[in-house]
Amino acid sequence: MIPRTVYEEEHELFRTSVRKLLEDEAVPRHEQWEKDGQVDRSIWLKAGELGMICPTAPEEFGGVGVDYRYNAIVGEEVARLGLSGLGFNLQSDIAAPYLINYGSDDQKRKYLPKLISGELIIAIAMTEPGTGSDLQGVKTTAIKDGDDYIVNGSKTFITNGQLADLVIVVVKTEPELGAKGISLVLIETGTPGFSKGQNLKKVGMKAQDTSELFFENARISQSNLLGEENKGFTYLMQDLPQERLSISISAIASAESILEQTIEYTKERMAFGKPIAALQNTQFKLAEMSSELTVLRVFVDKCLELHIQGKLDTVTASKAKYLCTDLQCKVMDECLQLHGGYGYMWEYPVARAWADSRVQKIYAGTNEIMKLIIGRSLVK
Repeated sequence: MIPRTVYEEEHELFRTSVRKLLEDEAVPRHEQWEKDGQVDRSIWLKAGELGMICPTAPEEFGGVGVDYRYNAIVGEEVARLGLSGLGFNLQSDIAAPYLINYGSDDQKRKYLPKLISGELIIAIAMTEPGTGSDLQGVKTTAIKDGDDYIVNGSKTFITNGQLADLVIVVVKTEPELGAKGISLVLIETGTPGFSKGQNLKKVGMKAQDTSELFFENARISQSNLLGEENKGFTYLMQDLPQERLSISISAIASAESILEQTIEYTKERMAFGKPIAALQNTQFKLAEMSSELTVLRVFVDKCLELHIQGKLDTVTASKAKYLCTDLQCKVMDECLQLHGGYGYMWEYPVARAWADSRVQKIYAGTNEIMKLIIGRSLVK
């Protein structure tokens, strides 16, 4: 592999600490978490102690104030070990930044320290049963009533949904304005009228709690508004590049890890009197995957550099998300094939990775939406 230059010595020291905690505290328990349908909250507290959660948060609120490379390292190590139940990067890369970027000082002081420590878990509720990637079609409403909002509607496929203590909810504050009437509000678990549905049973990511959320005349103070009213759609669009970069980073790290494991497996697995690694077809498949991953690794590292410089645009992030998740699914499928029947057994990491990877082409905007964004930029 081409040497990576995006990380420096202090980043690799942090990586060593992250890897040790995950190998010691998460890997031995992940199978049980898959059976439970969610991880134990204690792992969040241990990750918080190590500075793994929201490391870019300002020091005044309990963060470390470092750059996004620290988030990327956590994402890479979680993906490398197949720990798909851990929602750290949803908290650090996607949800908490909305609070950091748009929250009031009171909101930041109330929530950020506990989000950073792992005492509080946050989710962001965008998707609705009938909307999918179409955020403009959100039907959940927050209508003013005196000094409050009354929230009605439902959300689905919400990561960290069962464990969440706090949810950023995408709502329509002025439904007649369409996308220009979208706002973000903060709703705490336990708010009357806010309930959580079942923990959804998924094809993969079985240790990741994913929920339906329901709002029936849930009353919240107008002080729970995040940022300005009716600016929610703008906020969502501005923060999507980081979310898509986060997914790209985990996609490549996961694919690289499974390819490494598959190479070792093909050296040991015997067929026709010799290791299957000696077969030309095997070598060609491994060569193709290694080459494609090398190319995208360089691209993703460049995207990471651009993001640190504040220069990663929506189109480039969309290209990364589309290409990386497509390749991730391809690599998982090819590696499973090279494992033969054993690859379809749940105890083999390749089987879990194959099942876990498929959703990557769907969330944070489907890959079809990514192509639409890229295509429109070419012909405008």
